[in-house]
Amino acid sequence: MICKATINNNNHALEAAYIRRAAELADKSAGFTSPHPNFGCVIATSSGHVAGEGYLYAQGTKPAELQAIETAGAWSRRATAYVNLEPGDCHGDHTAVSALVQAGISRVVVGMRHPLQHLRGNAVRALRSQGVQVDVLGEDLKSKIIEEARKTCLLVNAPIICRSALRVPFSVLKFAMTLDGKIACSSGHASWISGKKSRSRVFELRGRSDAIIVGGNTVRRDNPRLTARHGGGHMPVRIVMSQTLDLPEEANLWDLSEVSTIVVTQRGARRSFQKLLASKGVEIVEFDILNPREVMEYLHDRGCLSVFWECGGTLSASAISSGVIHKVFAIVAPKIIGGKNAPSPVGELGMVEMTQALDLIDVCYEQVGPDMFVSGFLQPLPDVTPVIPSVDETFAIDPTVTPHESSIIFFYKTWDPYGSFSNFSHHPIQMPDENGDYATWLSVEHYYQAQKFVGVDDPVAWECVENIKSAKSPEEAARIGRSIQRQQPDLVRSDWDSVKIDVMYRALKCKFSIYPHLNSMLLSTAGSVLVEASPHDLFWGGGRDGEGLNYLGRLLMQLRSEFLGESSCTAV
Repeated sequence: MICKATINNNNHALEAAYIRRAAELADKSAGFTSPHPNFGCVIATSSGHVAGEGYLYAQGTKPAELQAIETAGAWSRRATAYVNLEPGDCHGDHTAVSALVQAGISRVVVGMRHPLQHLRGNAVRALRSQGVQVDVLGEDLKSKIIEEARKTCLLVNAPIICRSALRVPFSVLKFAMTLDGKIACSSGHASWISGKKSRSRVFELRGRSDAIIVGGNTVRRDNPRLTARHGGGHMPVRIVMSQTLDLPEEANLWDLSEVSTIVVTQRGARRSFQKLLASKGVEIVEFDILNPREVMEYLHDRGCLSVFWECGGTLSASAISSGVIHKVFAIVAPKIIGGKNAPSPVGELGMVEMTQALDLIDVCYEQVGPDMFVSGFLQPLPDVTPVIPSVDETFAIDPTVTPHESSIIFFYKTWDPYGSFSNFSHHPIQMPDENGDYATWLSVEHYYQAQKFVGVDDPVAWECVENIKSAKSPEEAARIGRSIQRQQPDLVRSDWDSVKIDVMYRALKCKFSIYPHLNSMLLSTAGSVLVEASPHDLFWGGGRDGEGLNYLGRLLMQLRSEFLGESSCTAV
């Protein structure tokens, strides 16, 4: 007998190998496809024969899937396509999906879903609707070897993942140093610490980026060119960060014959020198506060996916402290130069104990000529999978939503697009009191806060109810209710913890029943997960990282299901 687990492991090993190959193909275009992701595709027959391969070469070129299909020809029919990333380069472009369907591909294995929310899941749904089997790593296929293959897919598209989740470009800090940790002699002379092969590798690394950043010290000391001199190809823009613009009038970076240069500086710095640089064609960008974080956010808005930092110790320390460096490439040369005043690759970070040291993760070592390349991440790649608070309870309320397919609608403040879902929205409701008489409350929050003290046989509690009811705003009602609850807990009804969810439910049901436009808005969200996005309220809200219970979102989803059920019954 052959163990079923062994067969599955063998299948997973083969599937993982194809996905890693797709990621390897995708990586060939790093730097060329920006601002688009890197796509690779492998088509394999049921017998394991690789019939076609392809990768997106550059912006606007033929999709990887179409290239692989054209290579495979007739072998595509009933074959499996392995892609490192869910197809979908531009919203509304269905070229890749159409090519897979028309070629007769029977199954598609996806390394990771698209990191951009407006594209996430679109191709998976489209393929499945056409009868194509789609398996996504980490969802439909799970094992240790599959997770390792999925990780390669994340790494090859780290720039767009960071852009999507963090709203800054993916930043790599590179430096070359001697065995004793120096990046130059005490005199400042630094040519060359690393060997020729290492310098060629640096040209390749530069070519994977959209921009290269250096500081003023590097320009004055080294007069670099910062070109990707590896036989043509992508040339990243060069960026100089200088607060004072204490820079030489003549420098290799002011030669724009091969690639452009941007100088970022403090607003108002050396106007005359700015005019000089502008006359040479250098672009000047001024900041009110010049720091790495501000510059990275600006470059994000400008469309940059990845940035390569080749600066000295002072700027490196500032970039690390600002939290904008994601990965480090350190080239260690087998040389010793000593020198008490010789500079080191990273300046002052304010650390006084080894326990404060920054540990790299996913560290790799590679010998290049006589030098050793050490690389690793300063921070893990962000998880772009949407976090659904209280996921099991959410799916129990509304089985139509799914963890990977459903979109998440966040609401918090009343001015948000879905702010009317908030219990603080200004929509008066009429609710019955203890005697069955209806009273008007200015908002759900007014009613909710007052109910904490209803039924308590104390004149002070009665006064609290009236004060909350007459509060001019939901925020004021909340302040009164919460303050009294903290300061005089004996005034709160004894059953409050067990009834407060029902109190909120009844108030919300009234609100969404008497306002047709709110009811329509709620029903329009069918299939989506509703999350109250308060970062602090872990009971009613979803919390900062999805750790909250999200009871408000869950109650709204419960009401939505009830209203939809009523609508279907009425239709029948």
